Amino acid sequence: MALKIRLARGGSKKHPFYRIVVAEASSPRDGRFVERLGSYDPMVPKDHQNRVTLNNERITFWMSKGAKPTLRMHKILSAAGILDAPVIRDQPIKSAPGKKRVERENEAKEATETKAAEEAPVAEAAPVAEAAPEETKAAEEAPVAEAAPEETKAAEEAPVAEAAPVAEAAPEETKAAASSPEEKKE
Repeated sequence: MALKIRLARGGSKKHPFYRIVVAEASSPRDGRFVERLGSYDPMVPKDHQNRVTLNNERITFWMSKGAKPTLRMHKILSAAGILDAPVIRDQPIKSAPGKKRVERENEAKEATETKAAEEAPVAEAAPVAEAAPEETKAAEEAPVAEAAPEETKAAEEAPVAEAAPVAEAAPEETKAAASSPEEKKE
């Protein structure tokens, strides 16, 4: 004989009233029961004292005898402090996405991440590319014949280990060439 602590509906149409009862699991919802343990009136405000009435002694007695509360009764009893709150899953197992769907979603996320990673270096390279035409314009405006001999002399005199200072000197030469008297005439 499996016993359940559950709600038995009473009241009229669109005005429910429930009795909290201990009944056999096989008996009808509103049918025969072993004992009445309290009542539940959902039409009354939540903070009203007559919303839920419980006989705590008898509930603990029947639970010690093996009666199990239904999910709704478990919630009501946990609100009353008789039981711990029931464990309720966020998503039922049957409605969880399948393996293939999860794989497809993961692949789509990875694809968007790789596209974003590829676009980021391109966006960073764009300002560098914009700066490069400005430098080439300045080099075109400067006289080429004057800059070339100075660079070759500096390259011959400097050892190979000091290649970095030569590279630093080149922008200075272009700046000096850019401020040449020929540009001032224009």
